[in-house]
Amino acid sequence: MFVRSVRSALTLLVAMTLLLGIVYPLLITGISKLAFPRQATGSLIHVDGKLLGSSLIGQSFSDPKYFWGRPSATSPQPYNGLASGGSNLGPLNPALIDAVKTNVKALRDADPDNREPIPVDLVSASASGLDPEISSAGAHYQAARVARARHLPIPQVEALIQAHEQGRLLGVIGEPRVNVLELNLALDRIH
Repeated sequence: MFVRSVRSALTLLVAMTLLLGIVYPLLITGISKLAFPRQATGSLIHVDGKLLGSSLIGQSFSDPKYFWGRPSATSPQPYNGLASGGSNLGPLNPALIDAVKTNVKALRDADPDNREPIPVDLVSASASGLDPEISSAGAHYQAARVARARHLPIPQVEALIQAHEQGRLLGVIGEPRVNVLELNLALDRIH
């Protein structure tokens, strides 16, 4: 009786392991690759056969000729998927205040003539620290600096931002946003 119970339990364990640990994940992966081939492989962006990144994970840009993304909360290297997570710093935490001041200074130093209010997403990290997008306001705030650094007319840069703008989800959820990597790649294609 005991041996039969153990054998039944082990048979069920092996069957469920095969079904739920191997067959089901392979089935779902196969369906996702058929239905959503780009997303199922990580939304990777290739240019001239070279992998440049993913449209789902932010990239670090610091050159004035590029749009800058949200600050990354990951350390020691920015946009490190293995270190993803929020900083858990409250709004009155001196470390958060210092980080925001540092980010404001970097933006003001890069474009000292710009006296517009800085959009909050340009000086604060997202919850994951990997956000690939900035608000449309964040992109428009940087347009003059990018245009000057690339010797382009500002209206051309503004038009590029608008061409890459993604609207609100279902027309009401979230804010209009721009994927920084895709926008910067479009800028590089101009030259």
